[in-house]
Amino acid sequence: MLTAGEVAGLIAATGWMVLVCVLAMVLVKVARLLTETTKAVSDLNNRLTPLLDDMSVTVNETNRQLVAVEAIARDVKQVSGHAAKLSAVTQTIFTGPLIKVSSLGYGVRRAIEARRPPGARRAAQRRPR
Repeated sequence: MLTAGEVAGLIAATGWMVLVCVLAMVLVKVARLLTETTKAVSDLNNRLTPLLDDMSVTVNETNRQLVAVEAIARDVKQVSGHAAKLSAVTQTIFTGPLIKVSSLGYGVRRAIEARRPPGARRAAQRRPR
């Protein structure tokens, strides 16, 4: 029969054997995880380089288009400035004389009405216009 010390030693040896087996399984899984991680990083690196090249081309094209849009916006601003100046000149040229002609017509009409006899003035005022 086994003594108490031998039984304790057998239990301890069995416990160590189970612990070593569990640690071996953990190490195998960690090794697989590291292998898969290495593959994923390598795959990502292979995909990332063309993606960054495409992004660089896109950014350069966008910058070129923005320069063209800026030139168009500058031209539109210049044209609208010219249109505003033309409008101001047109207003100055036509508004002043138009007001003067209107004032002259009003003055002539008032003068003609002032020269009419009083009876004719009342009849002209009653007539619908």
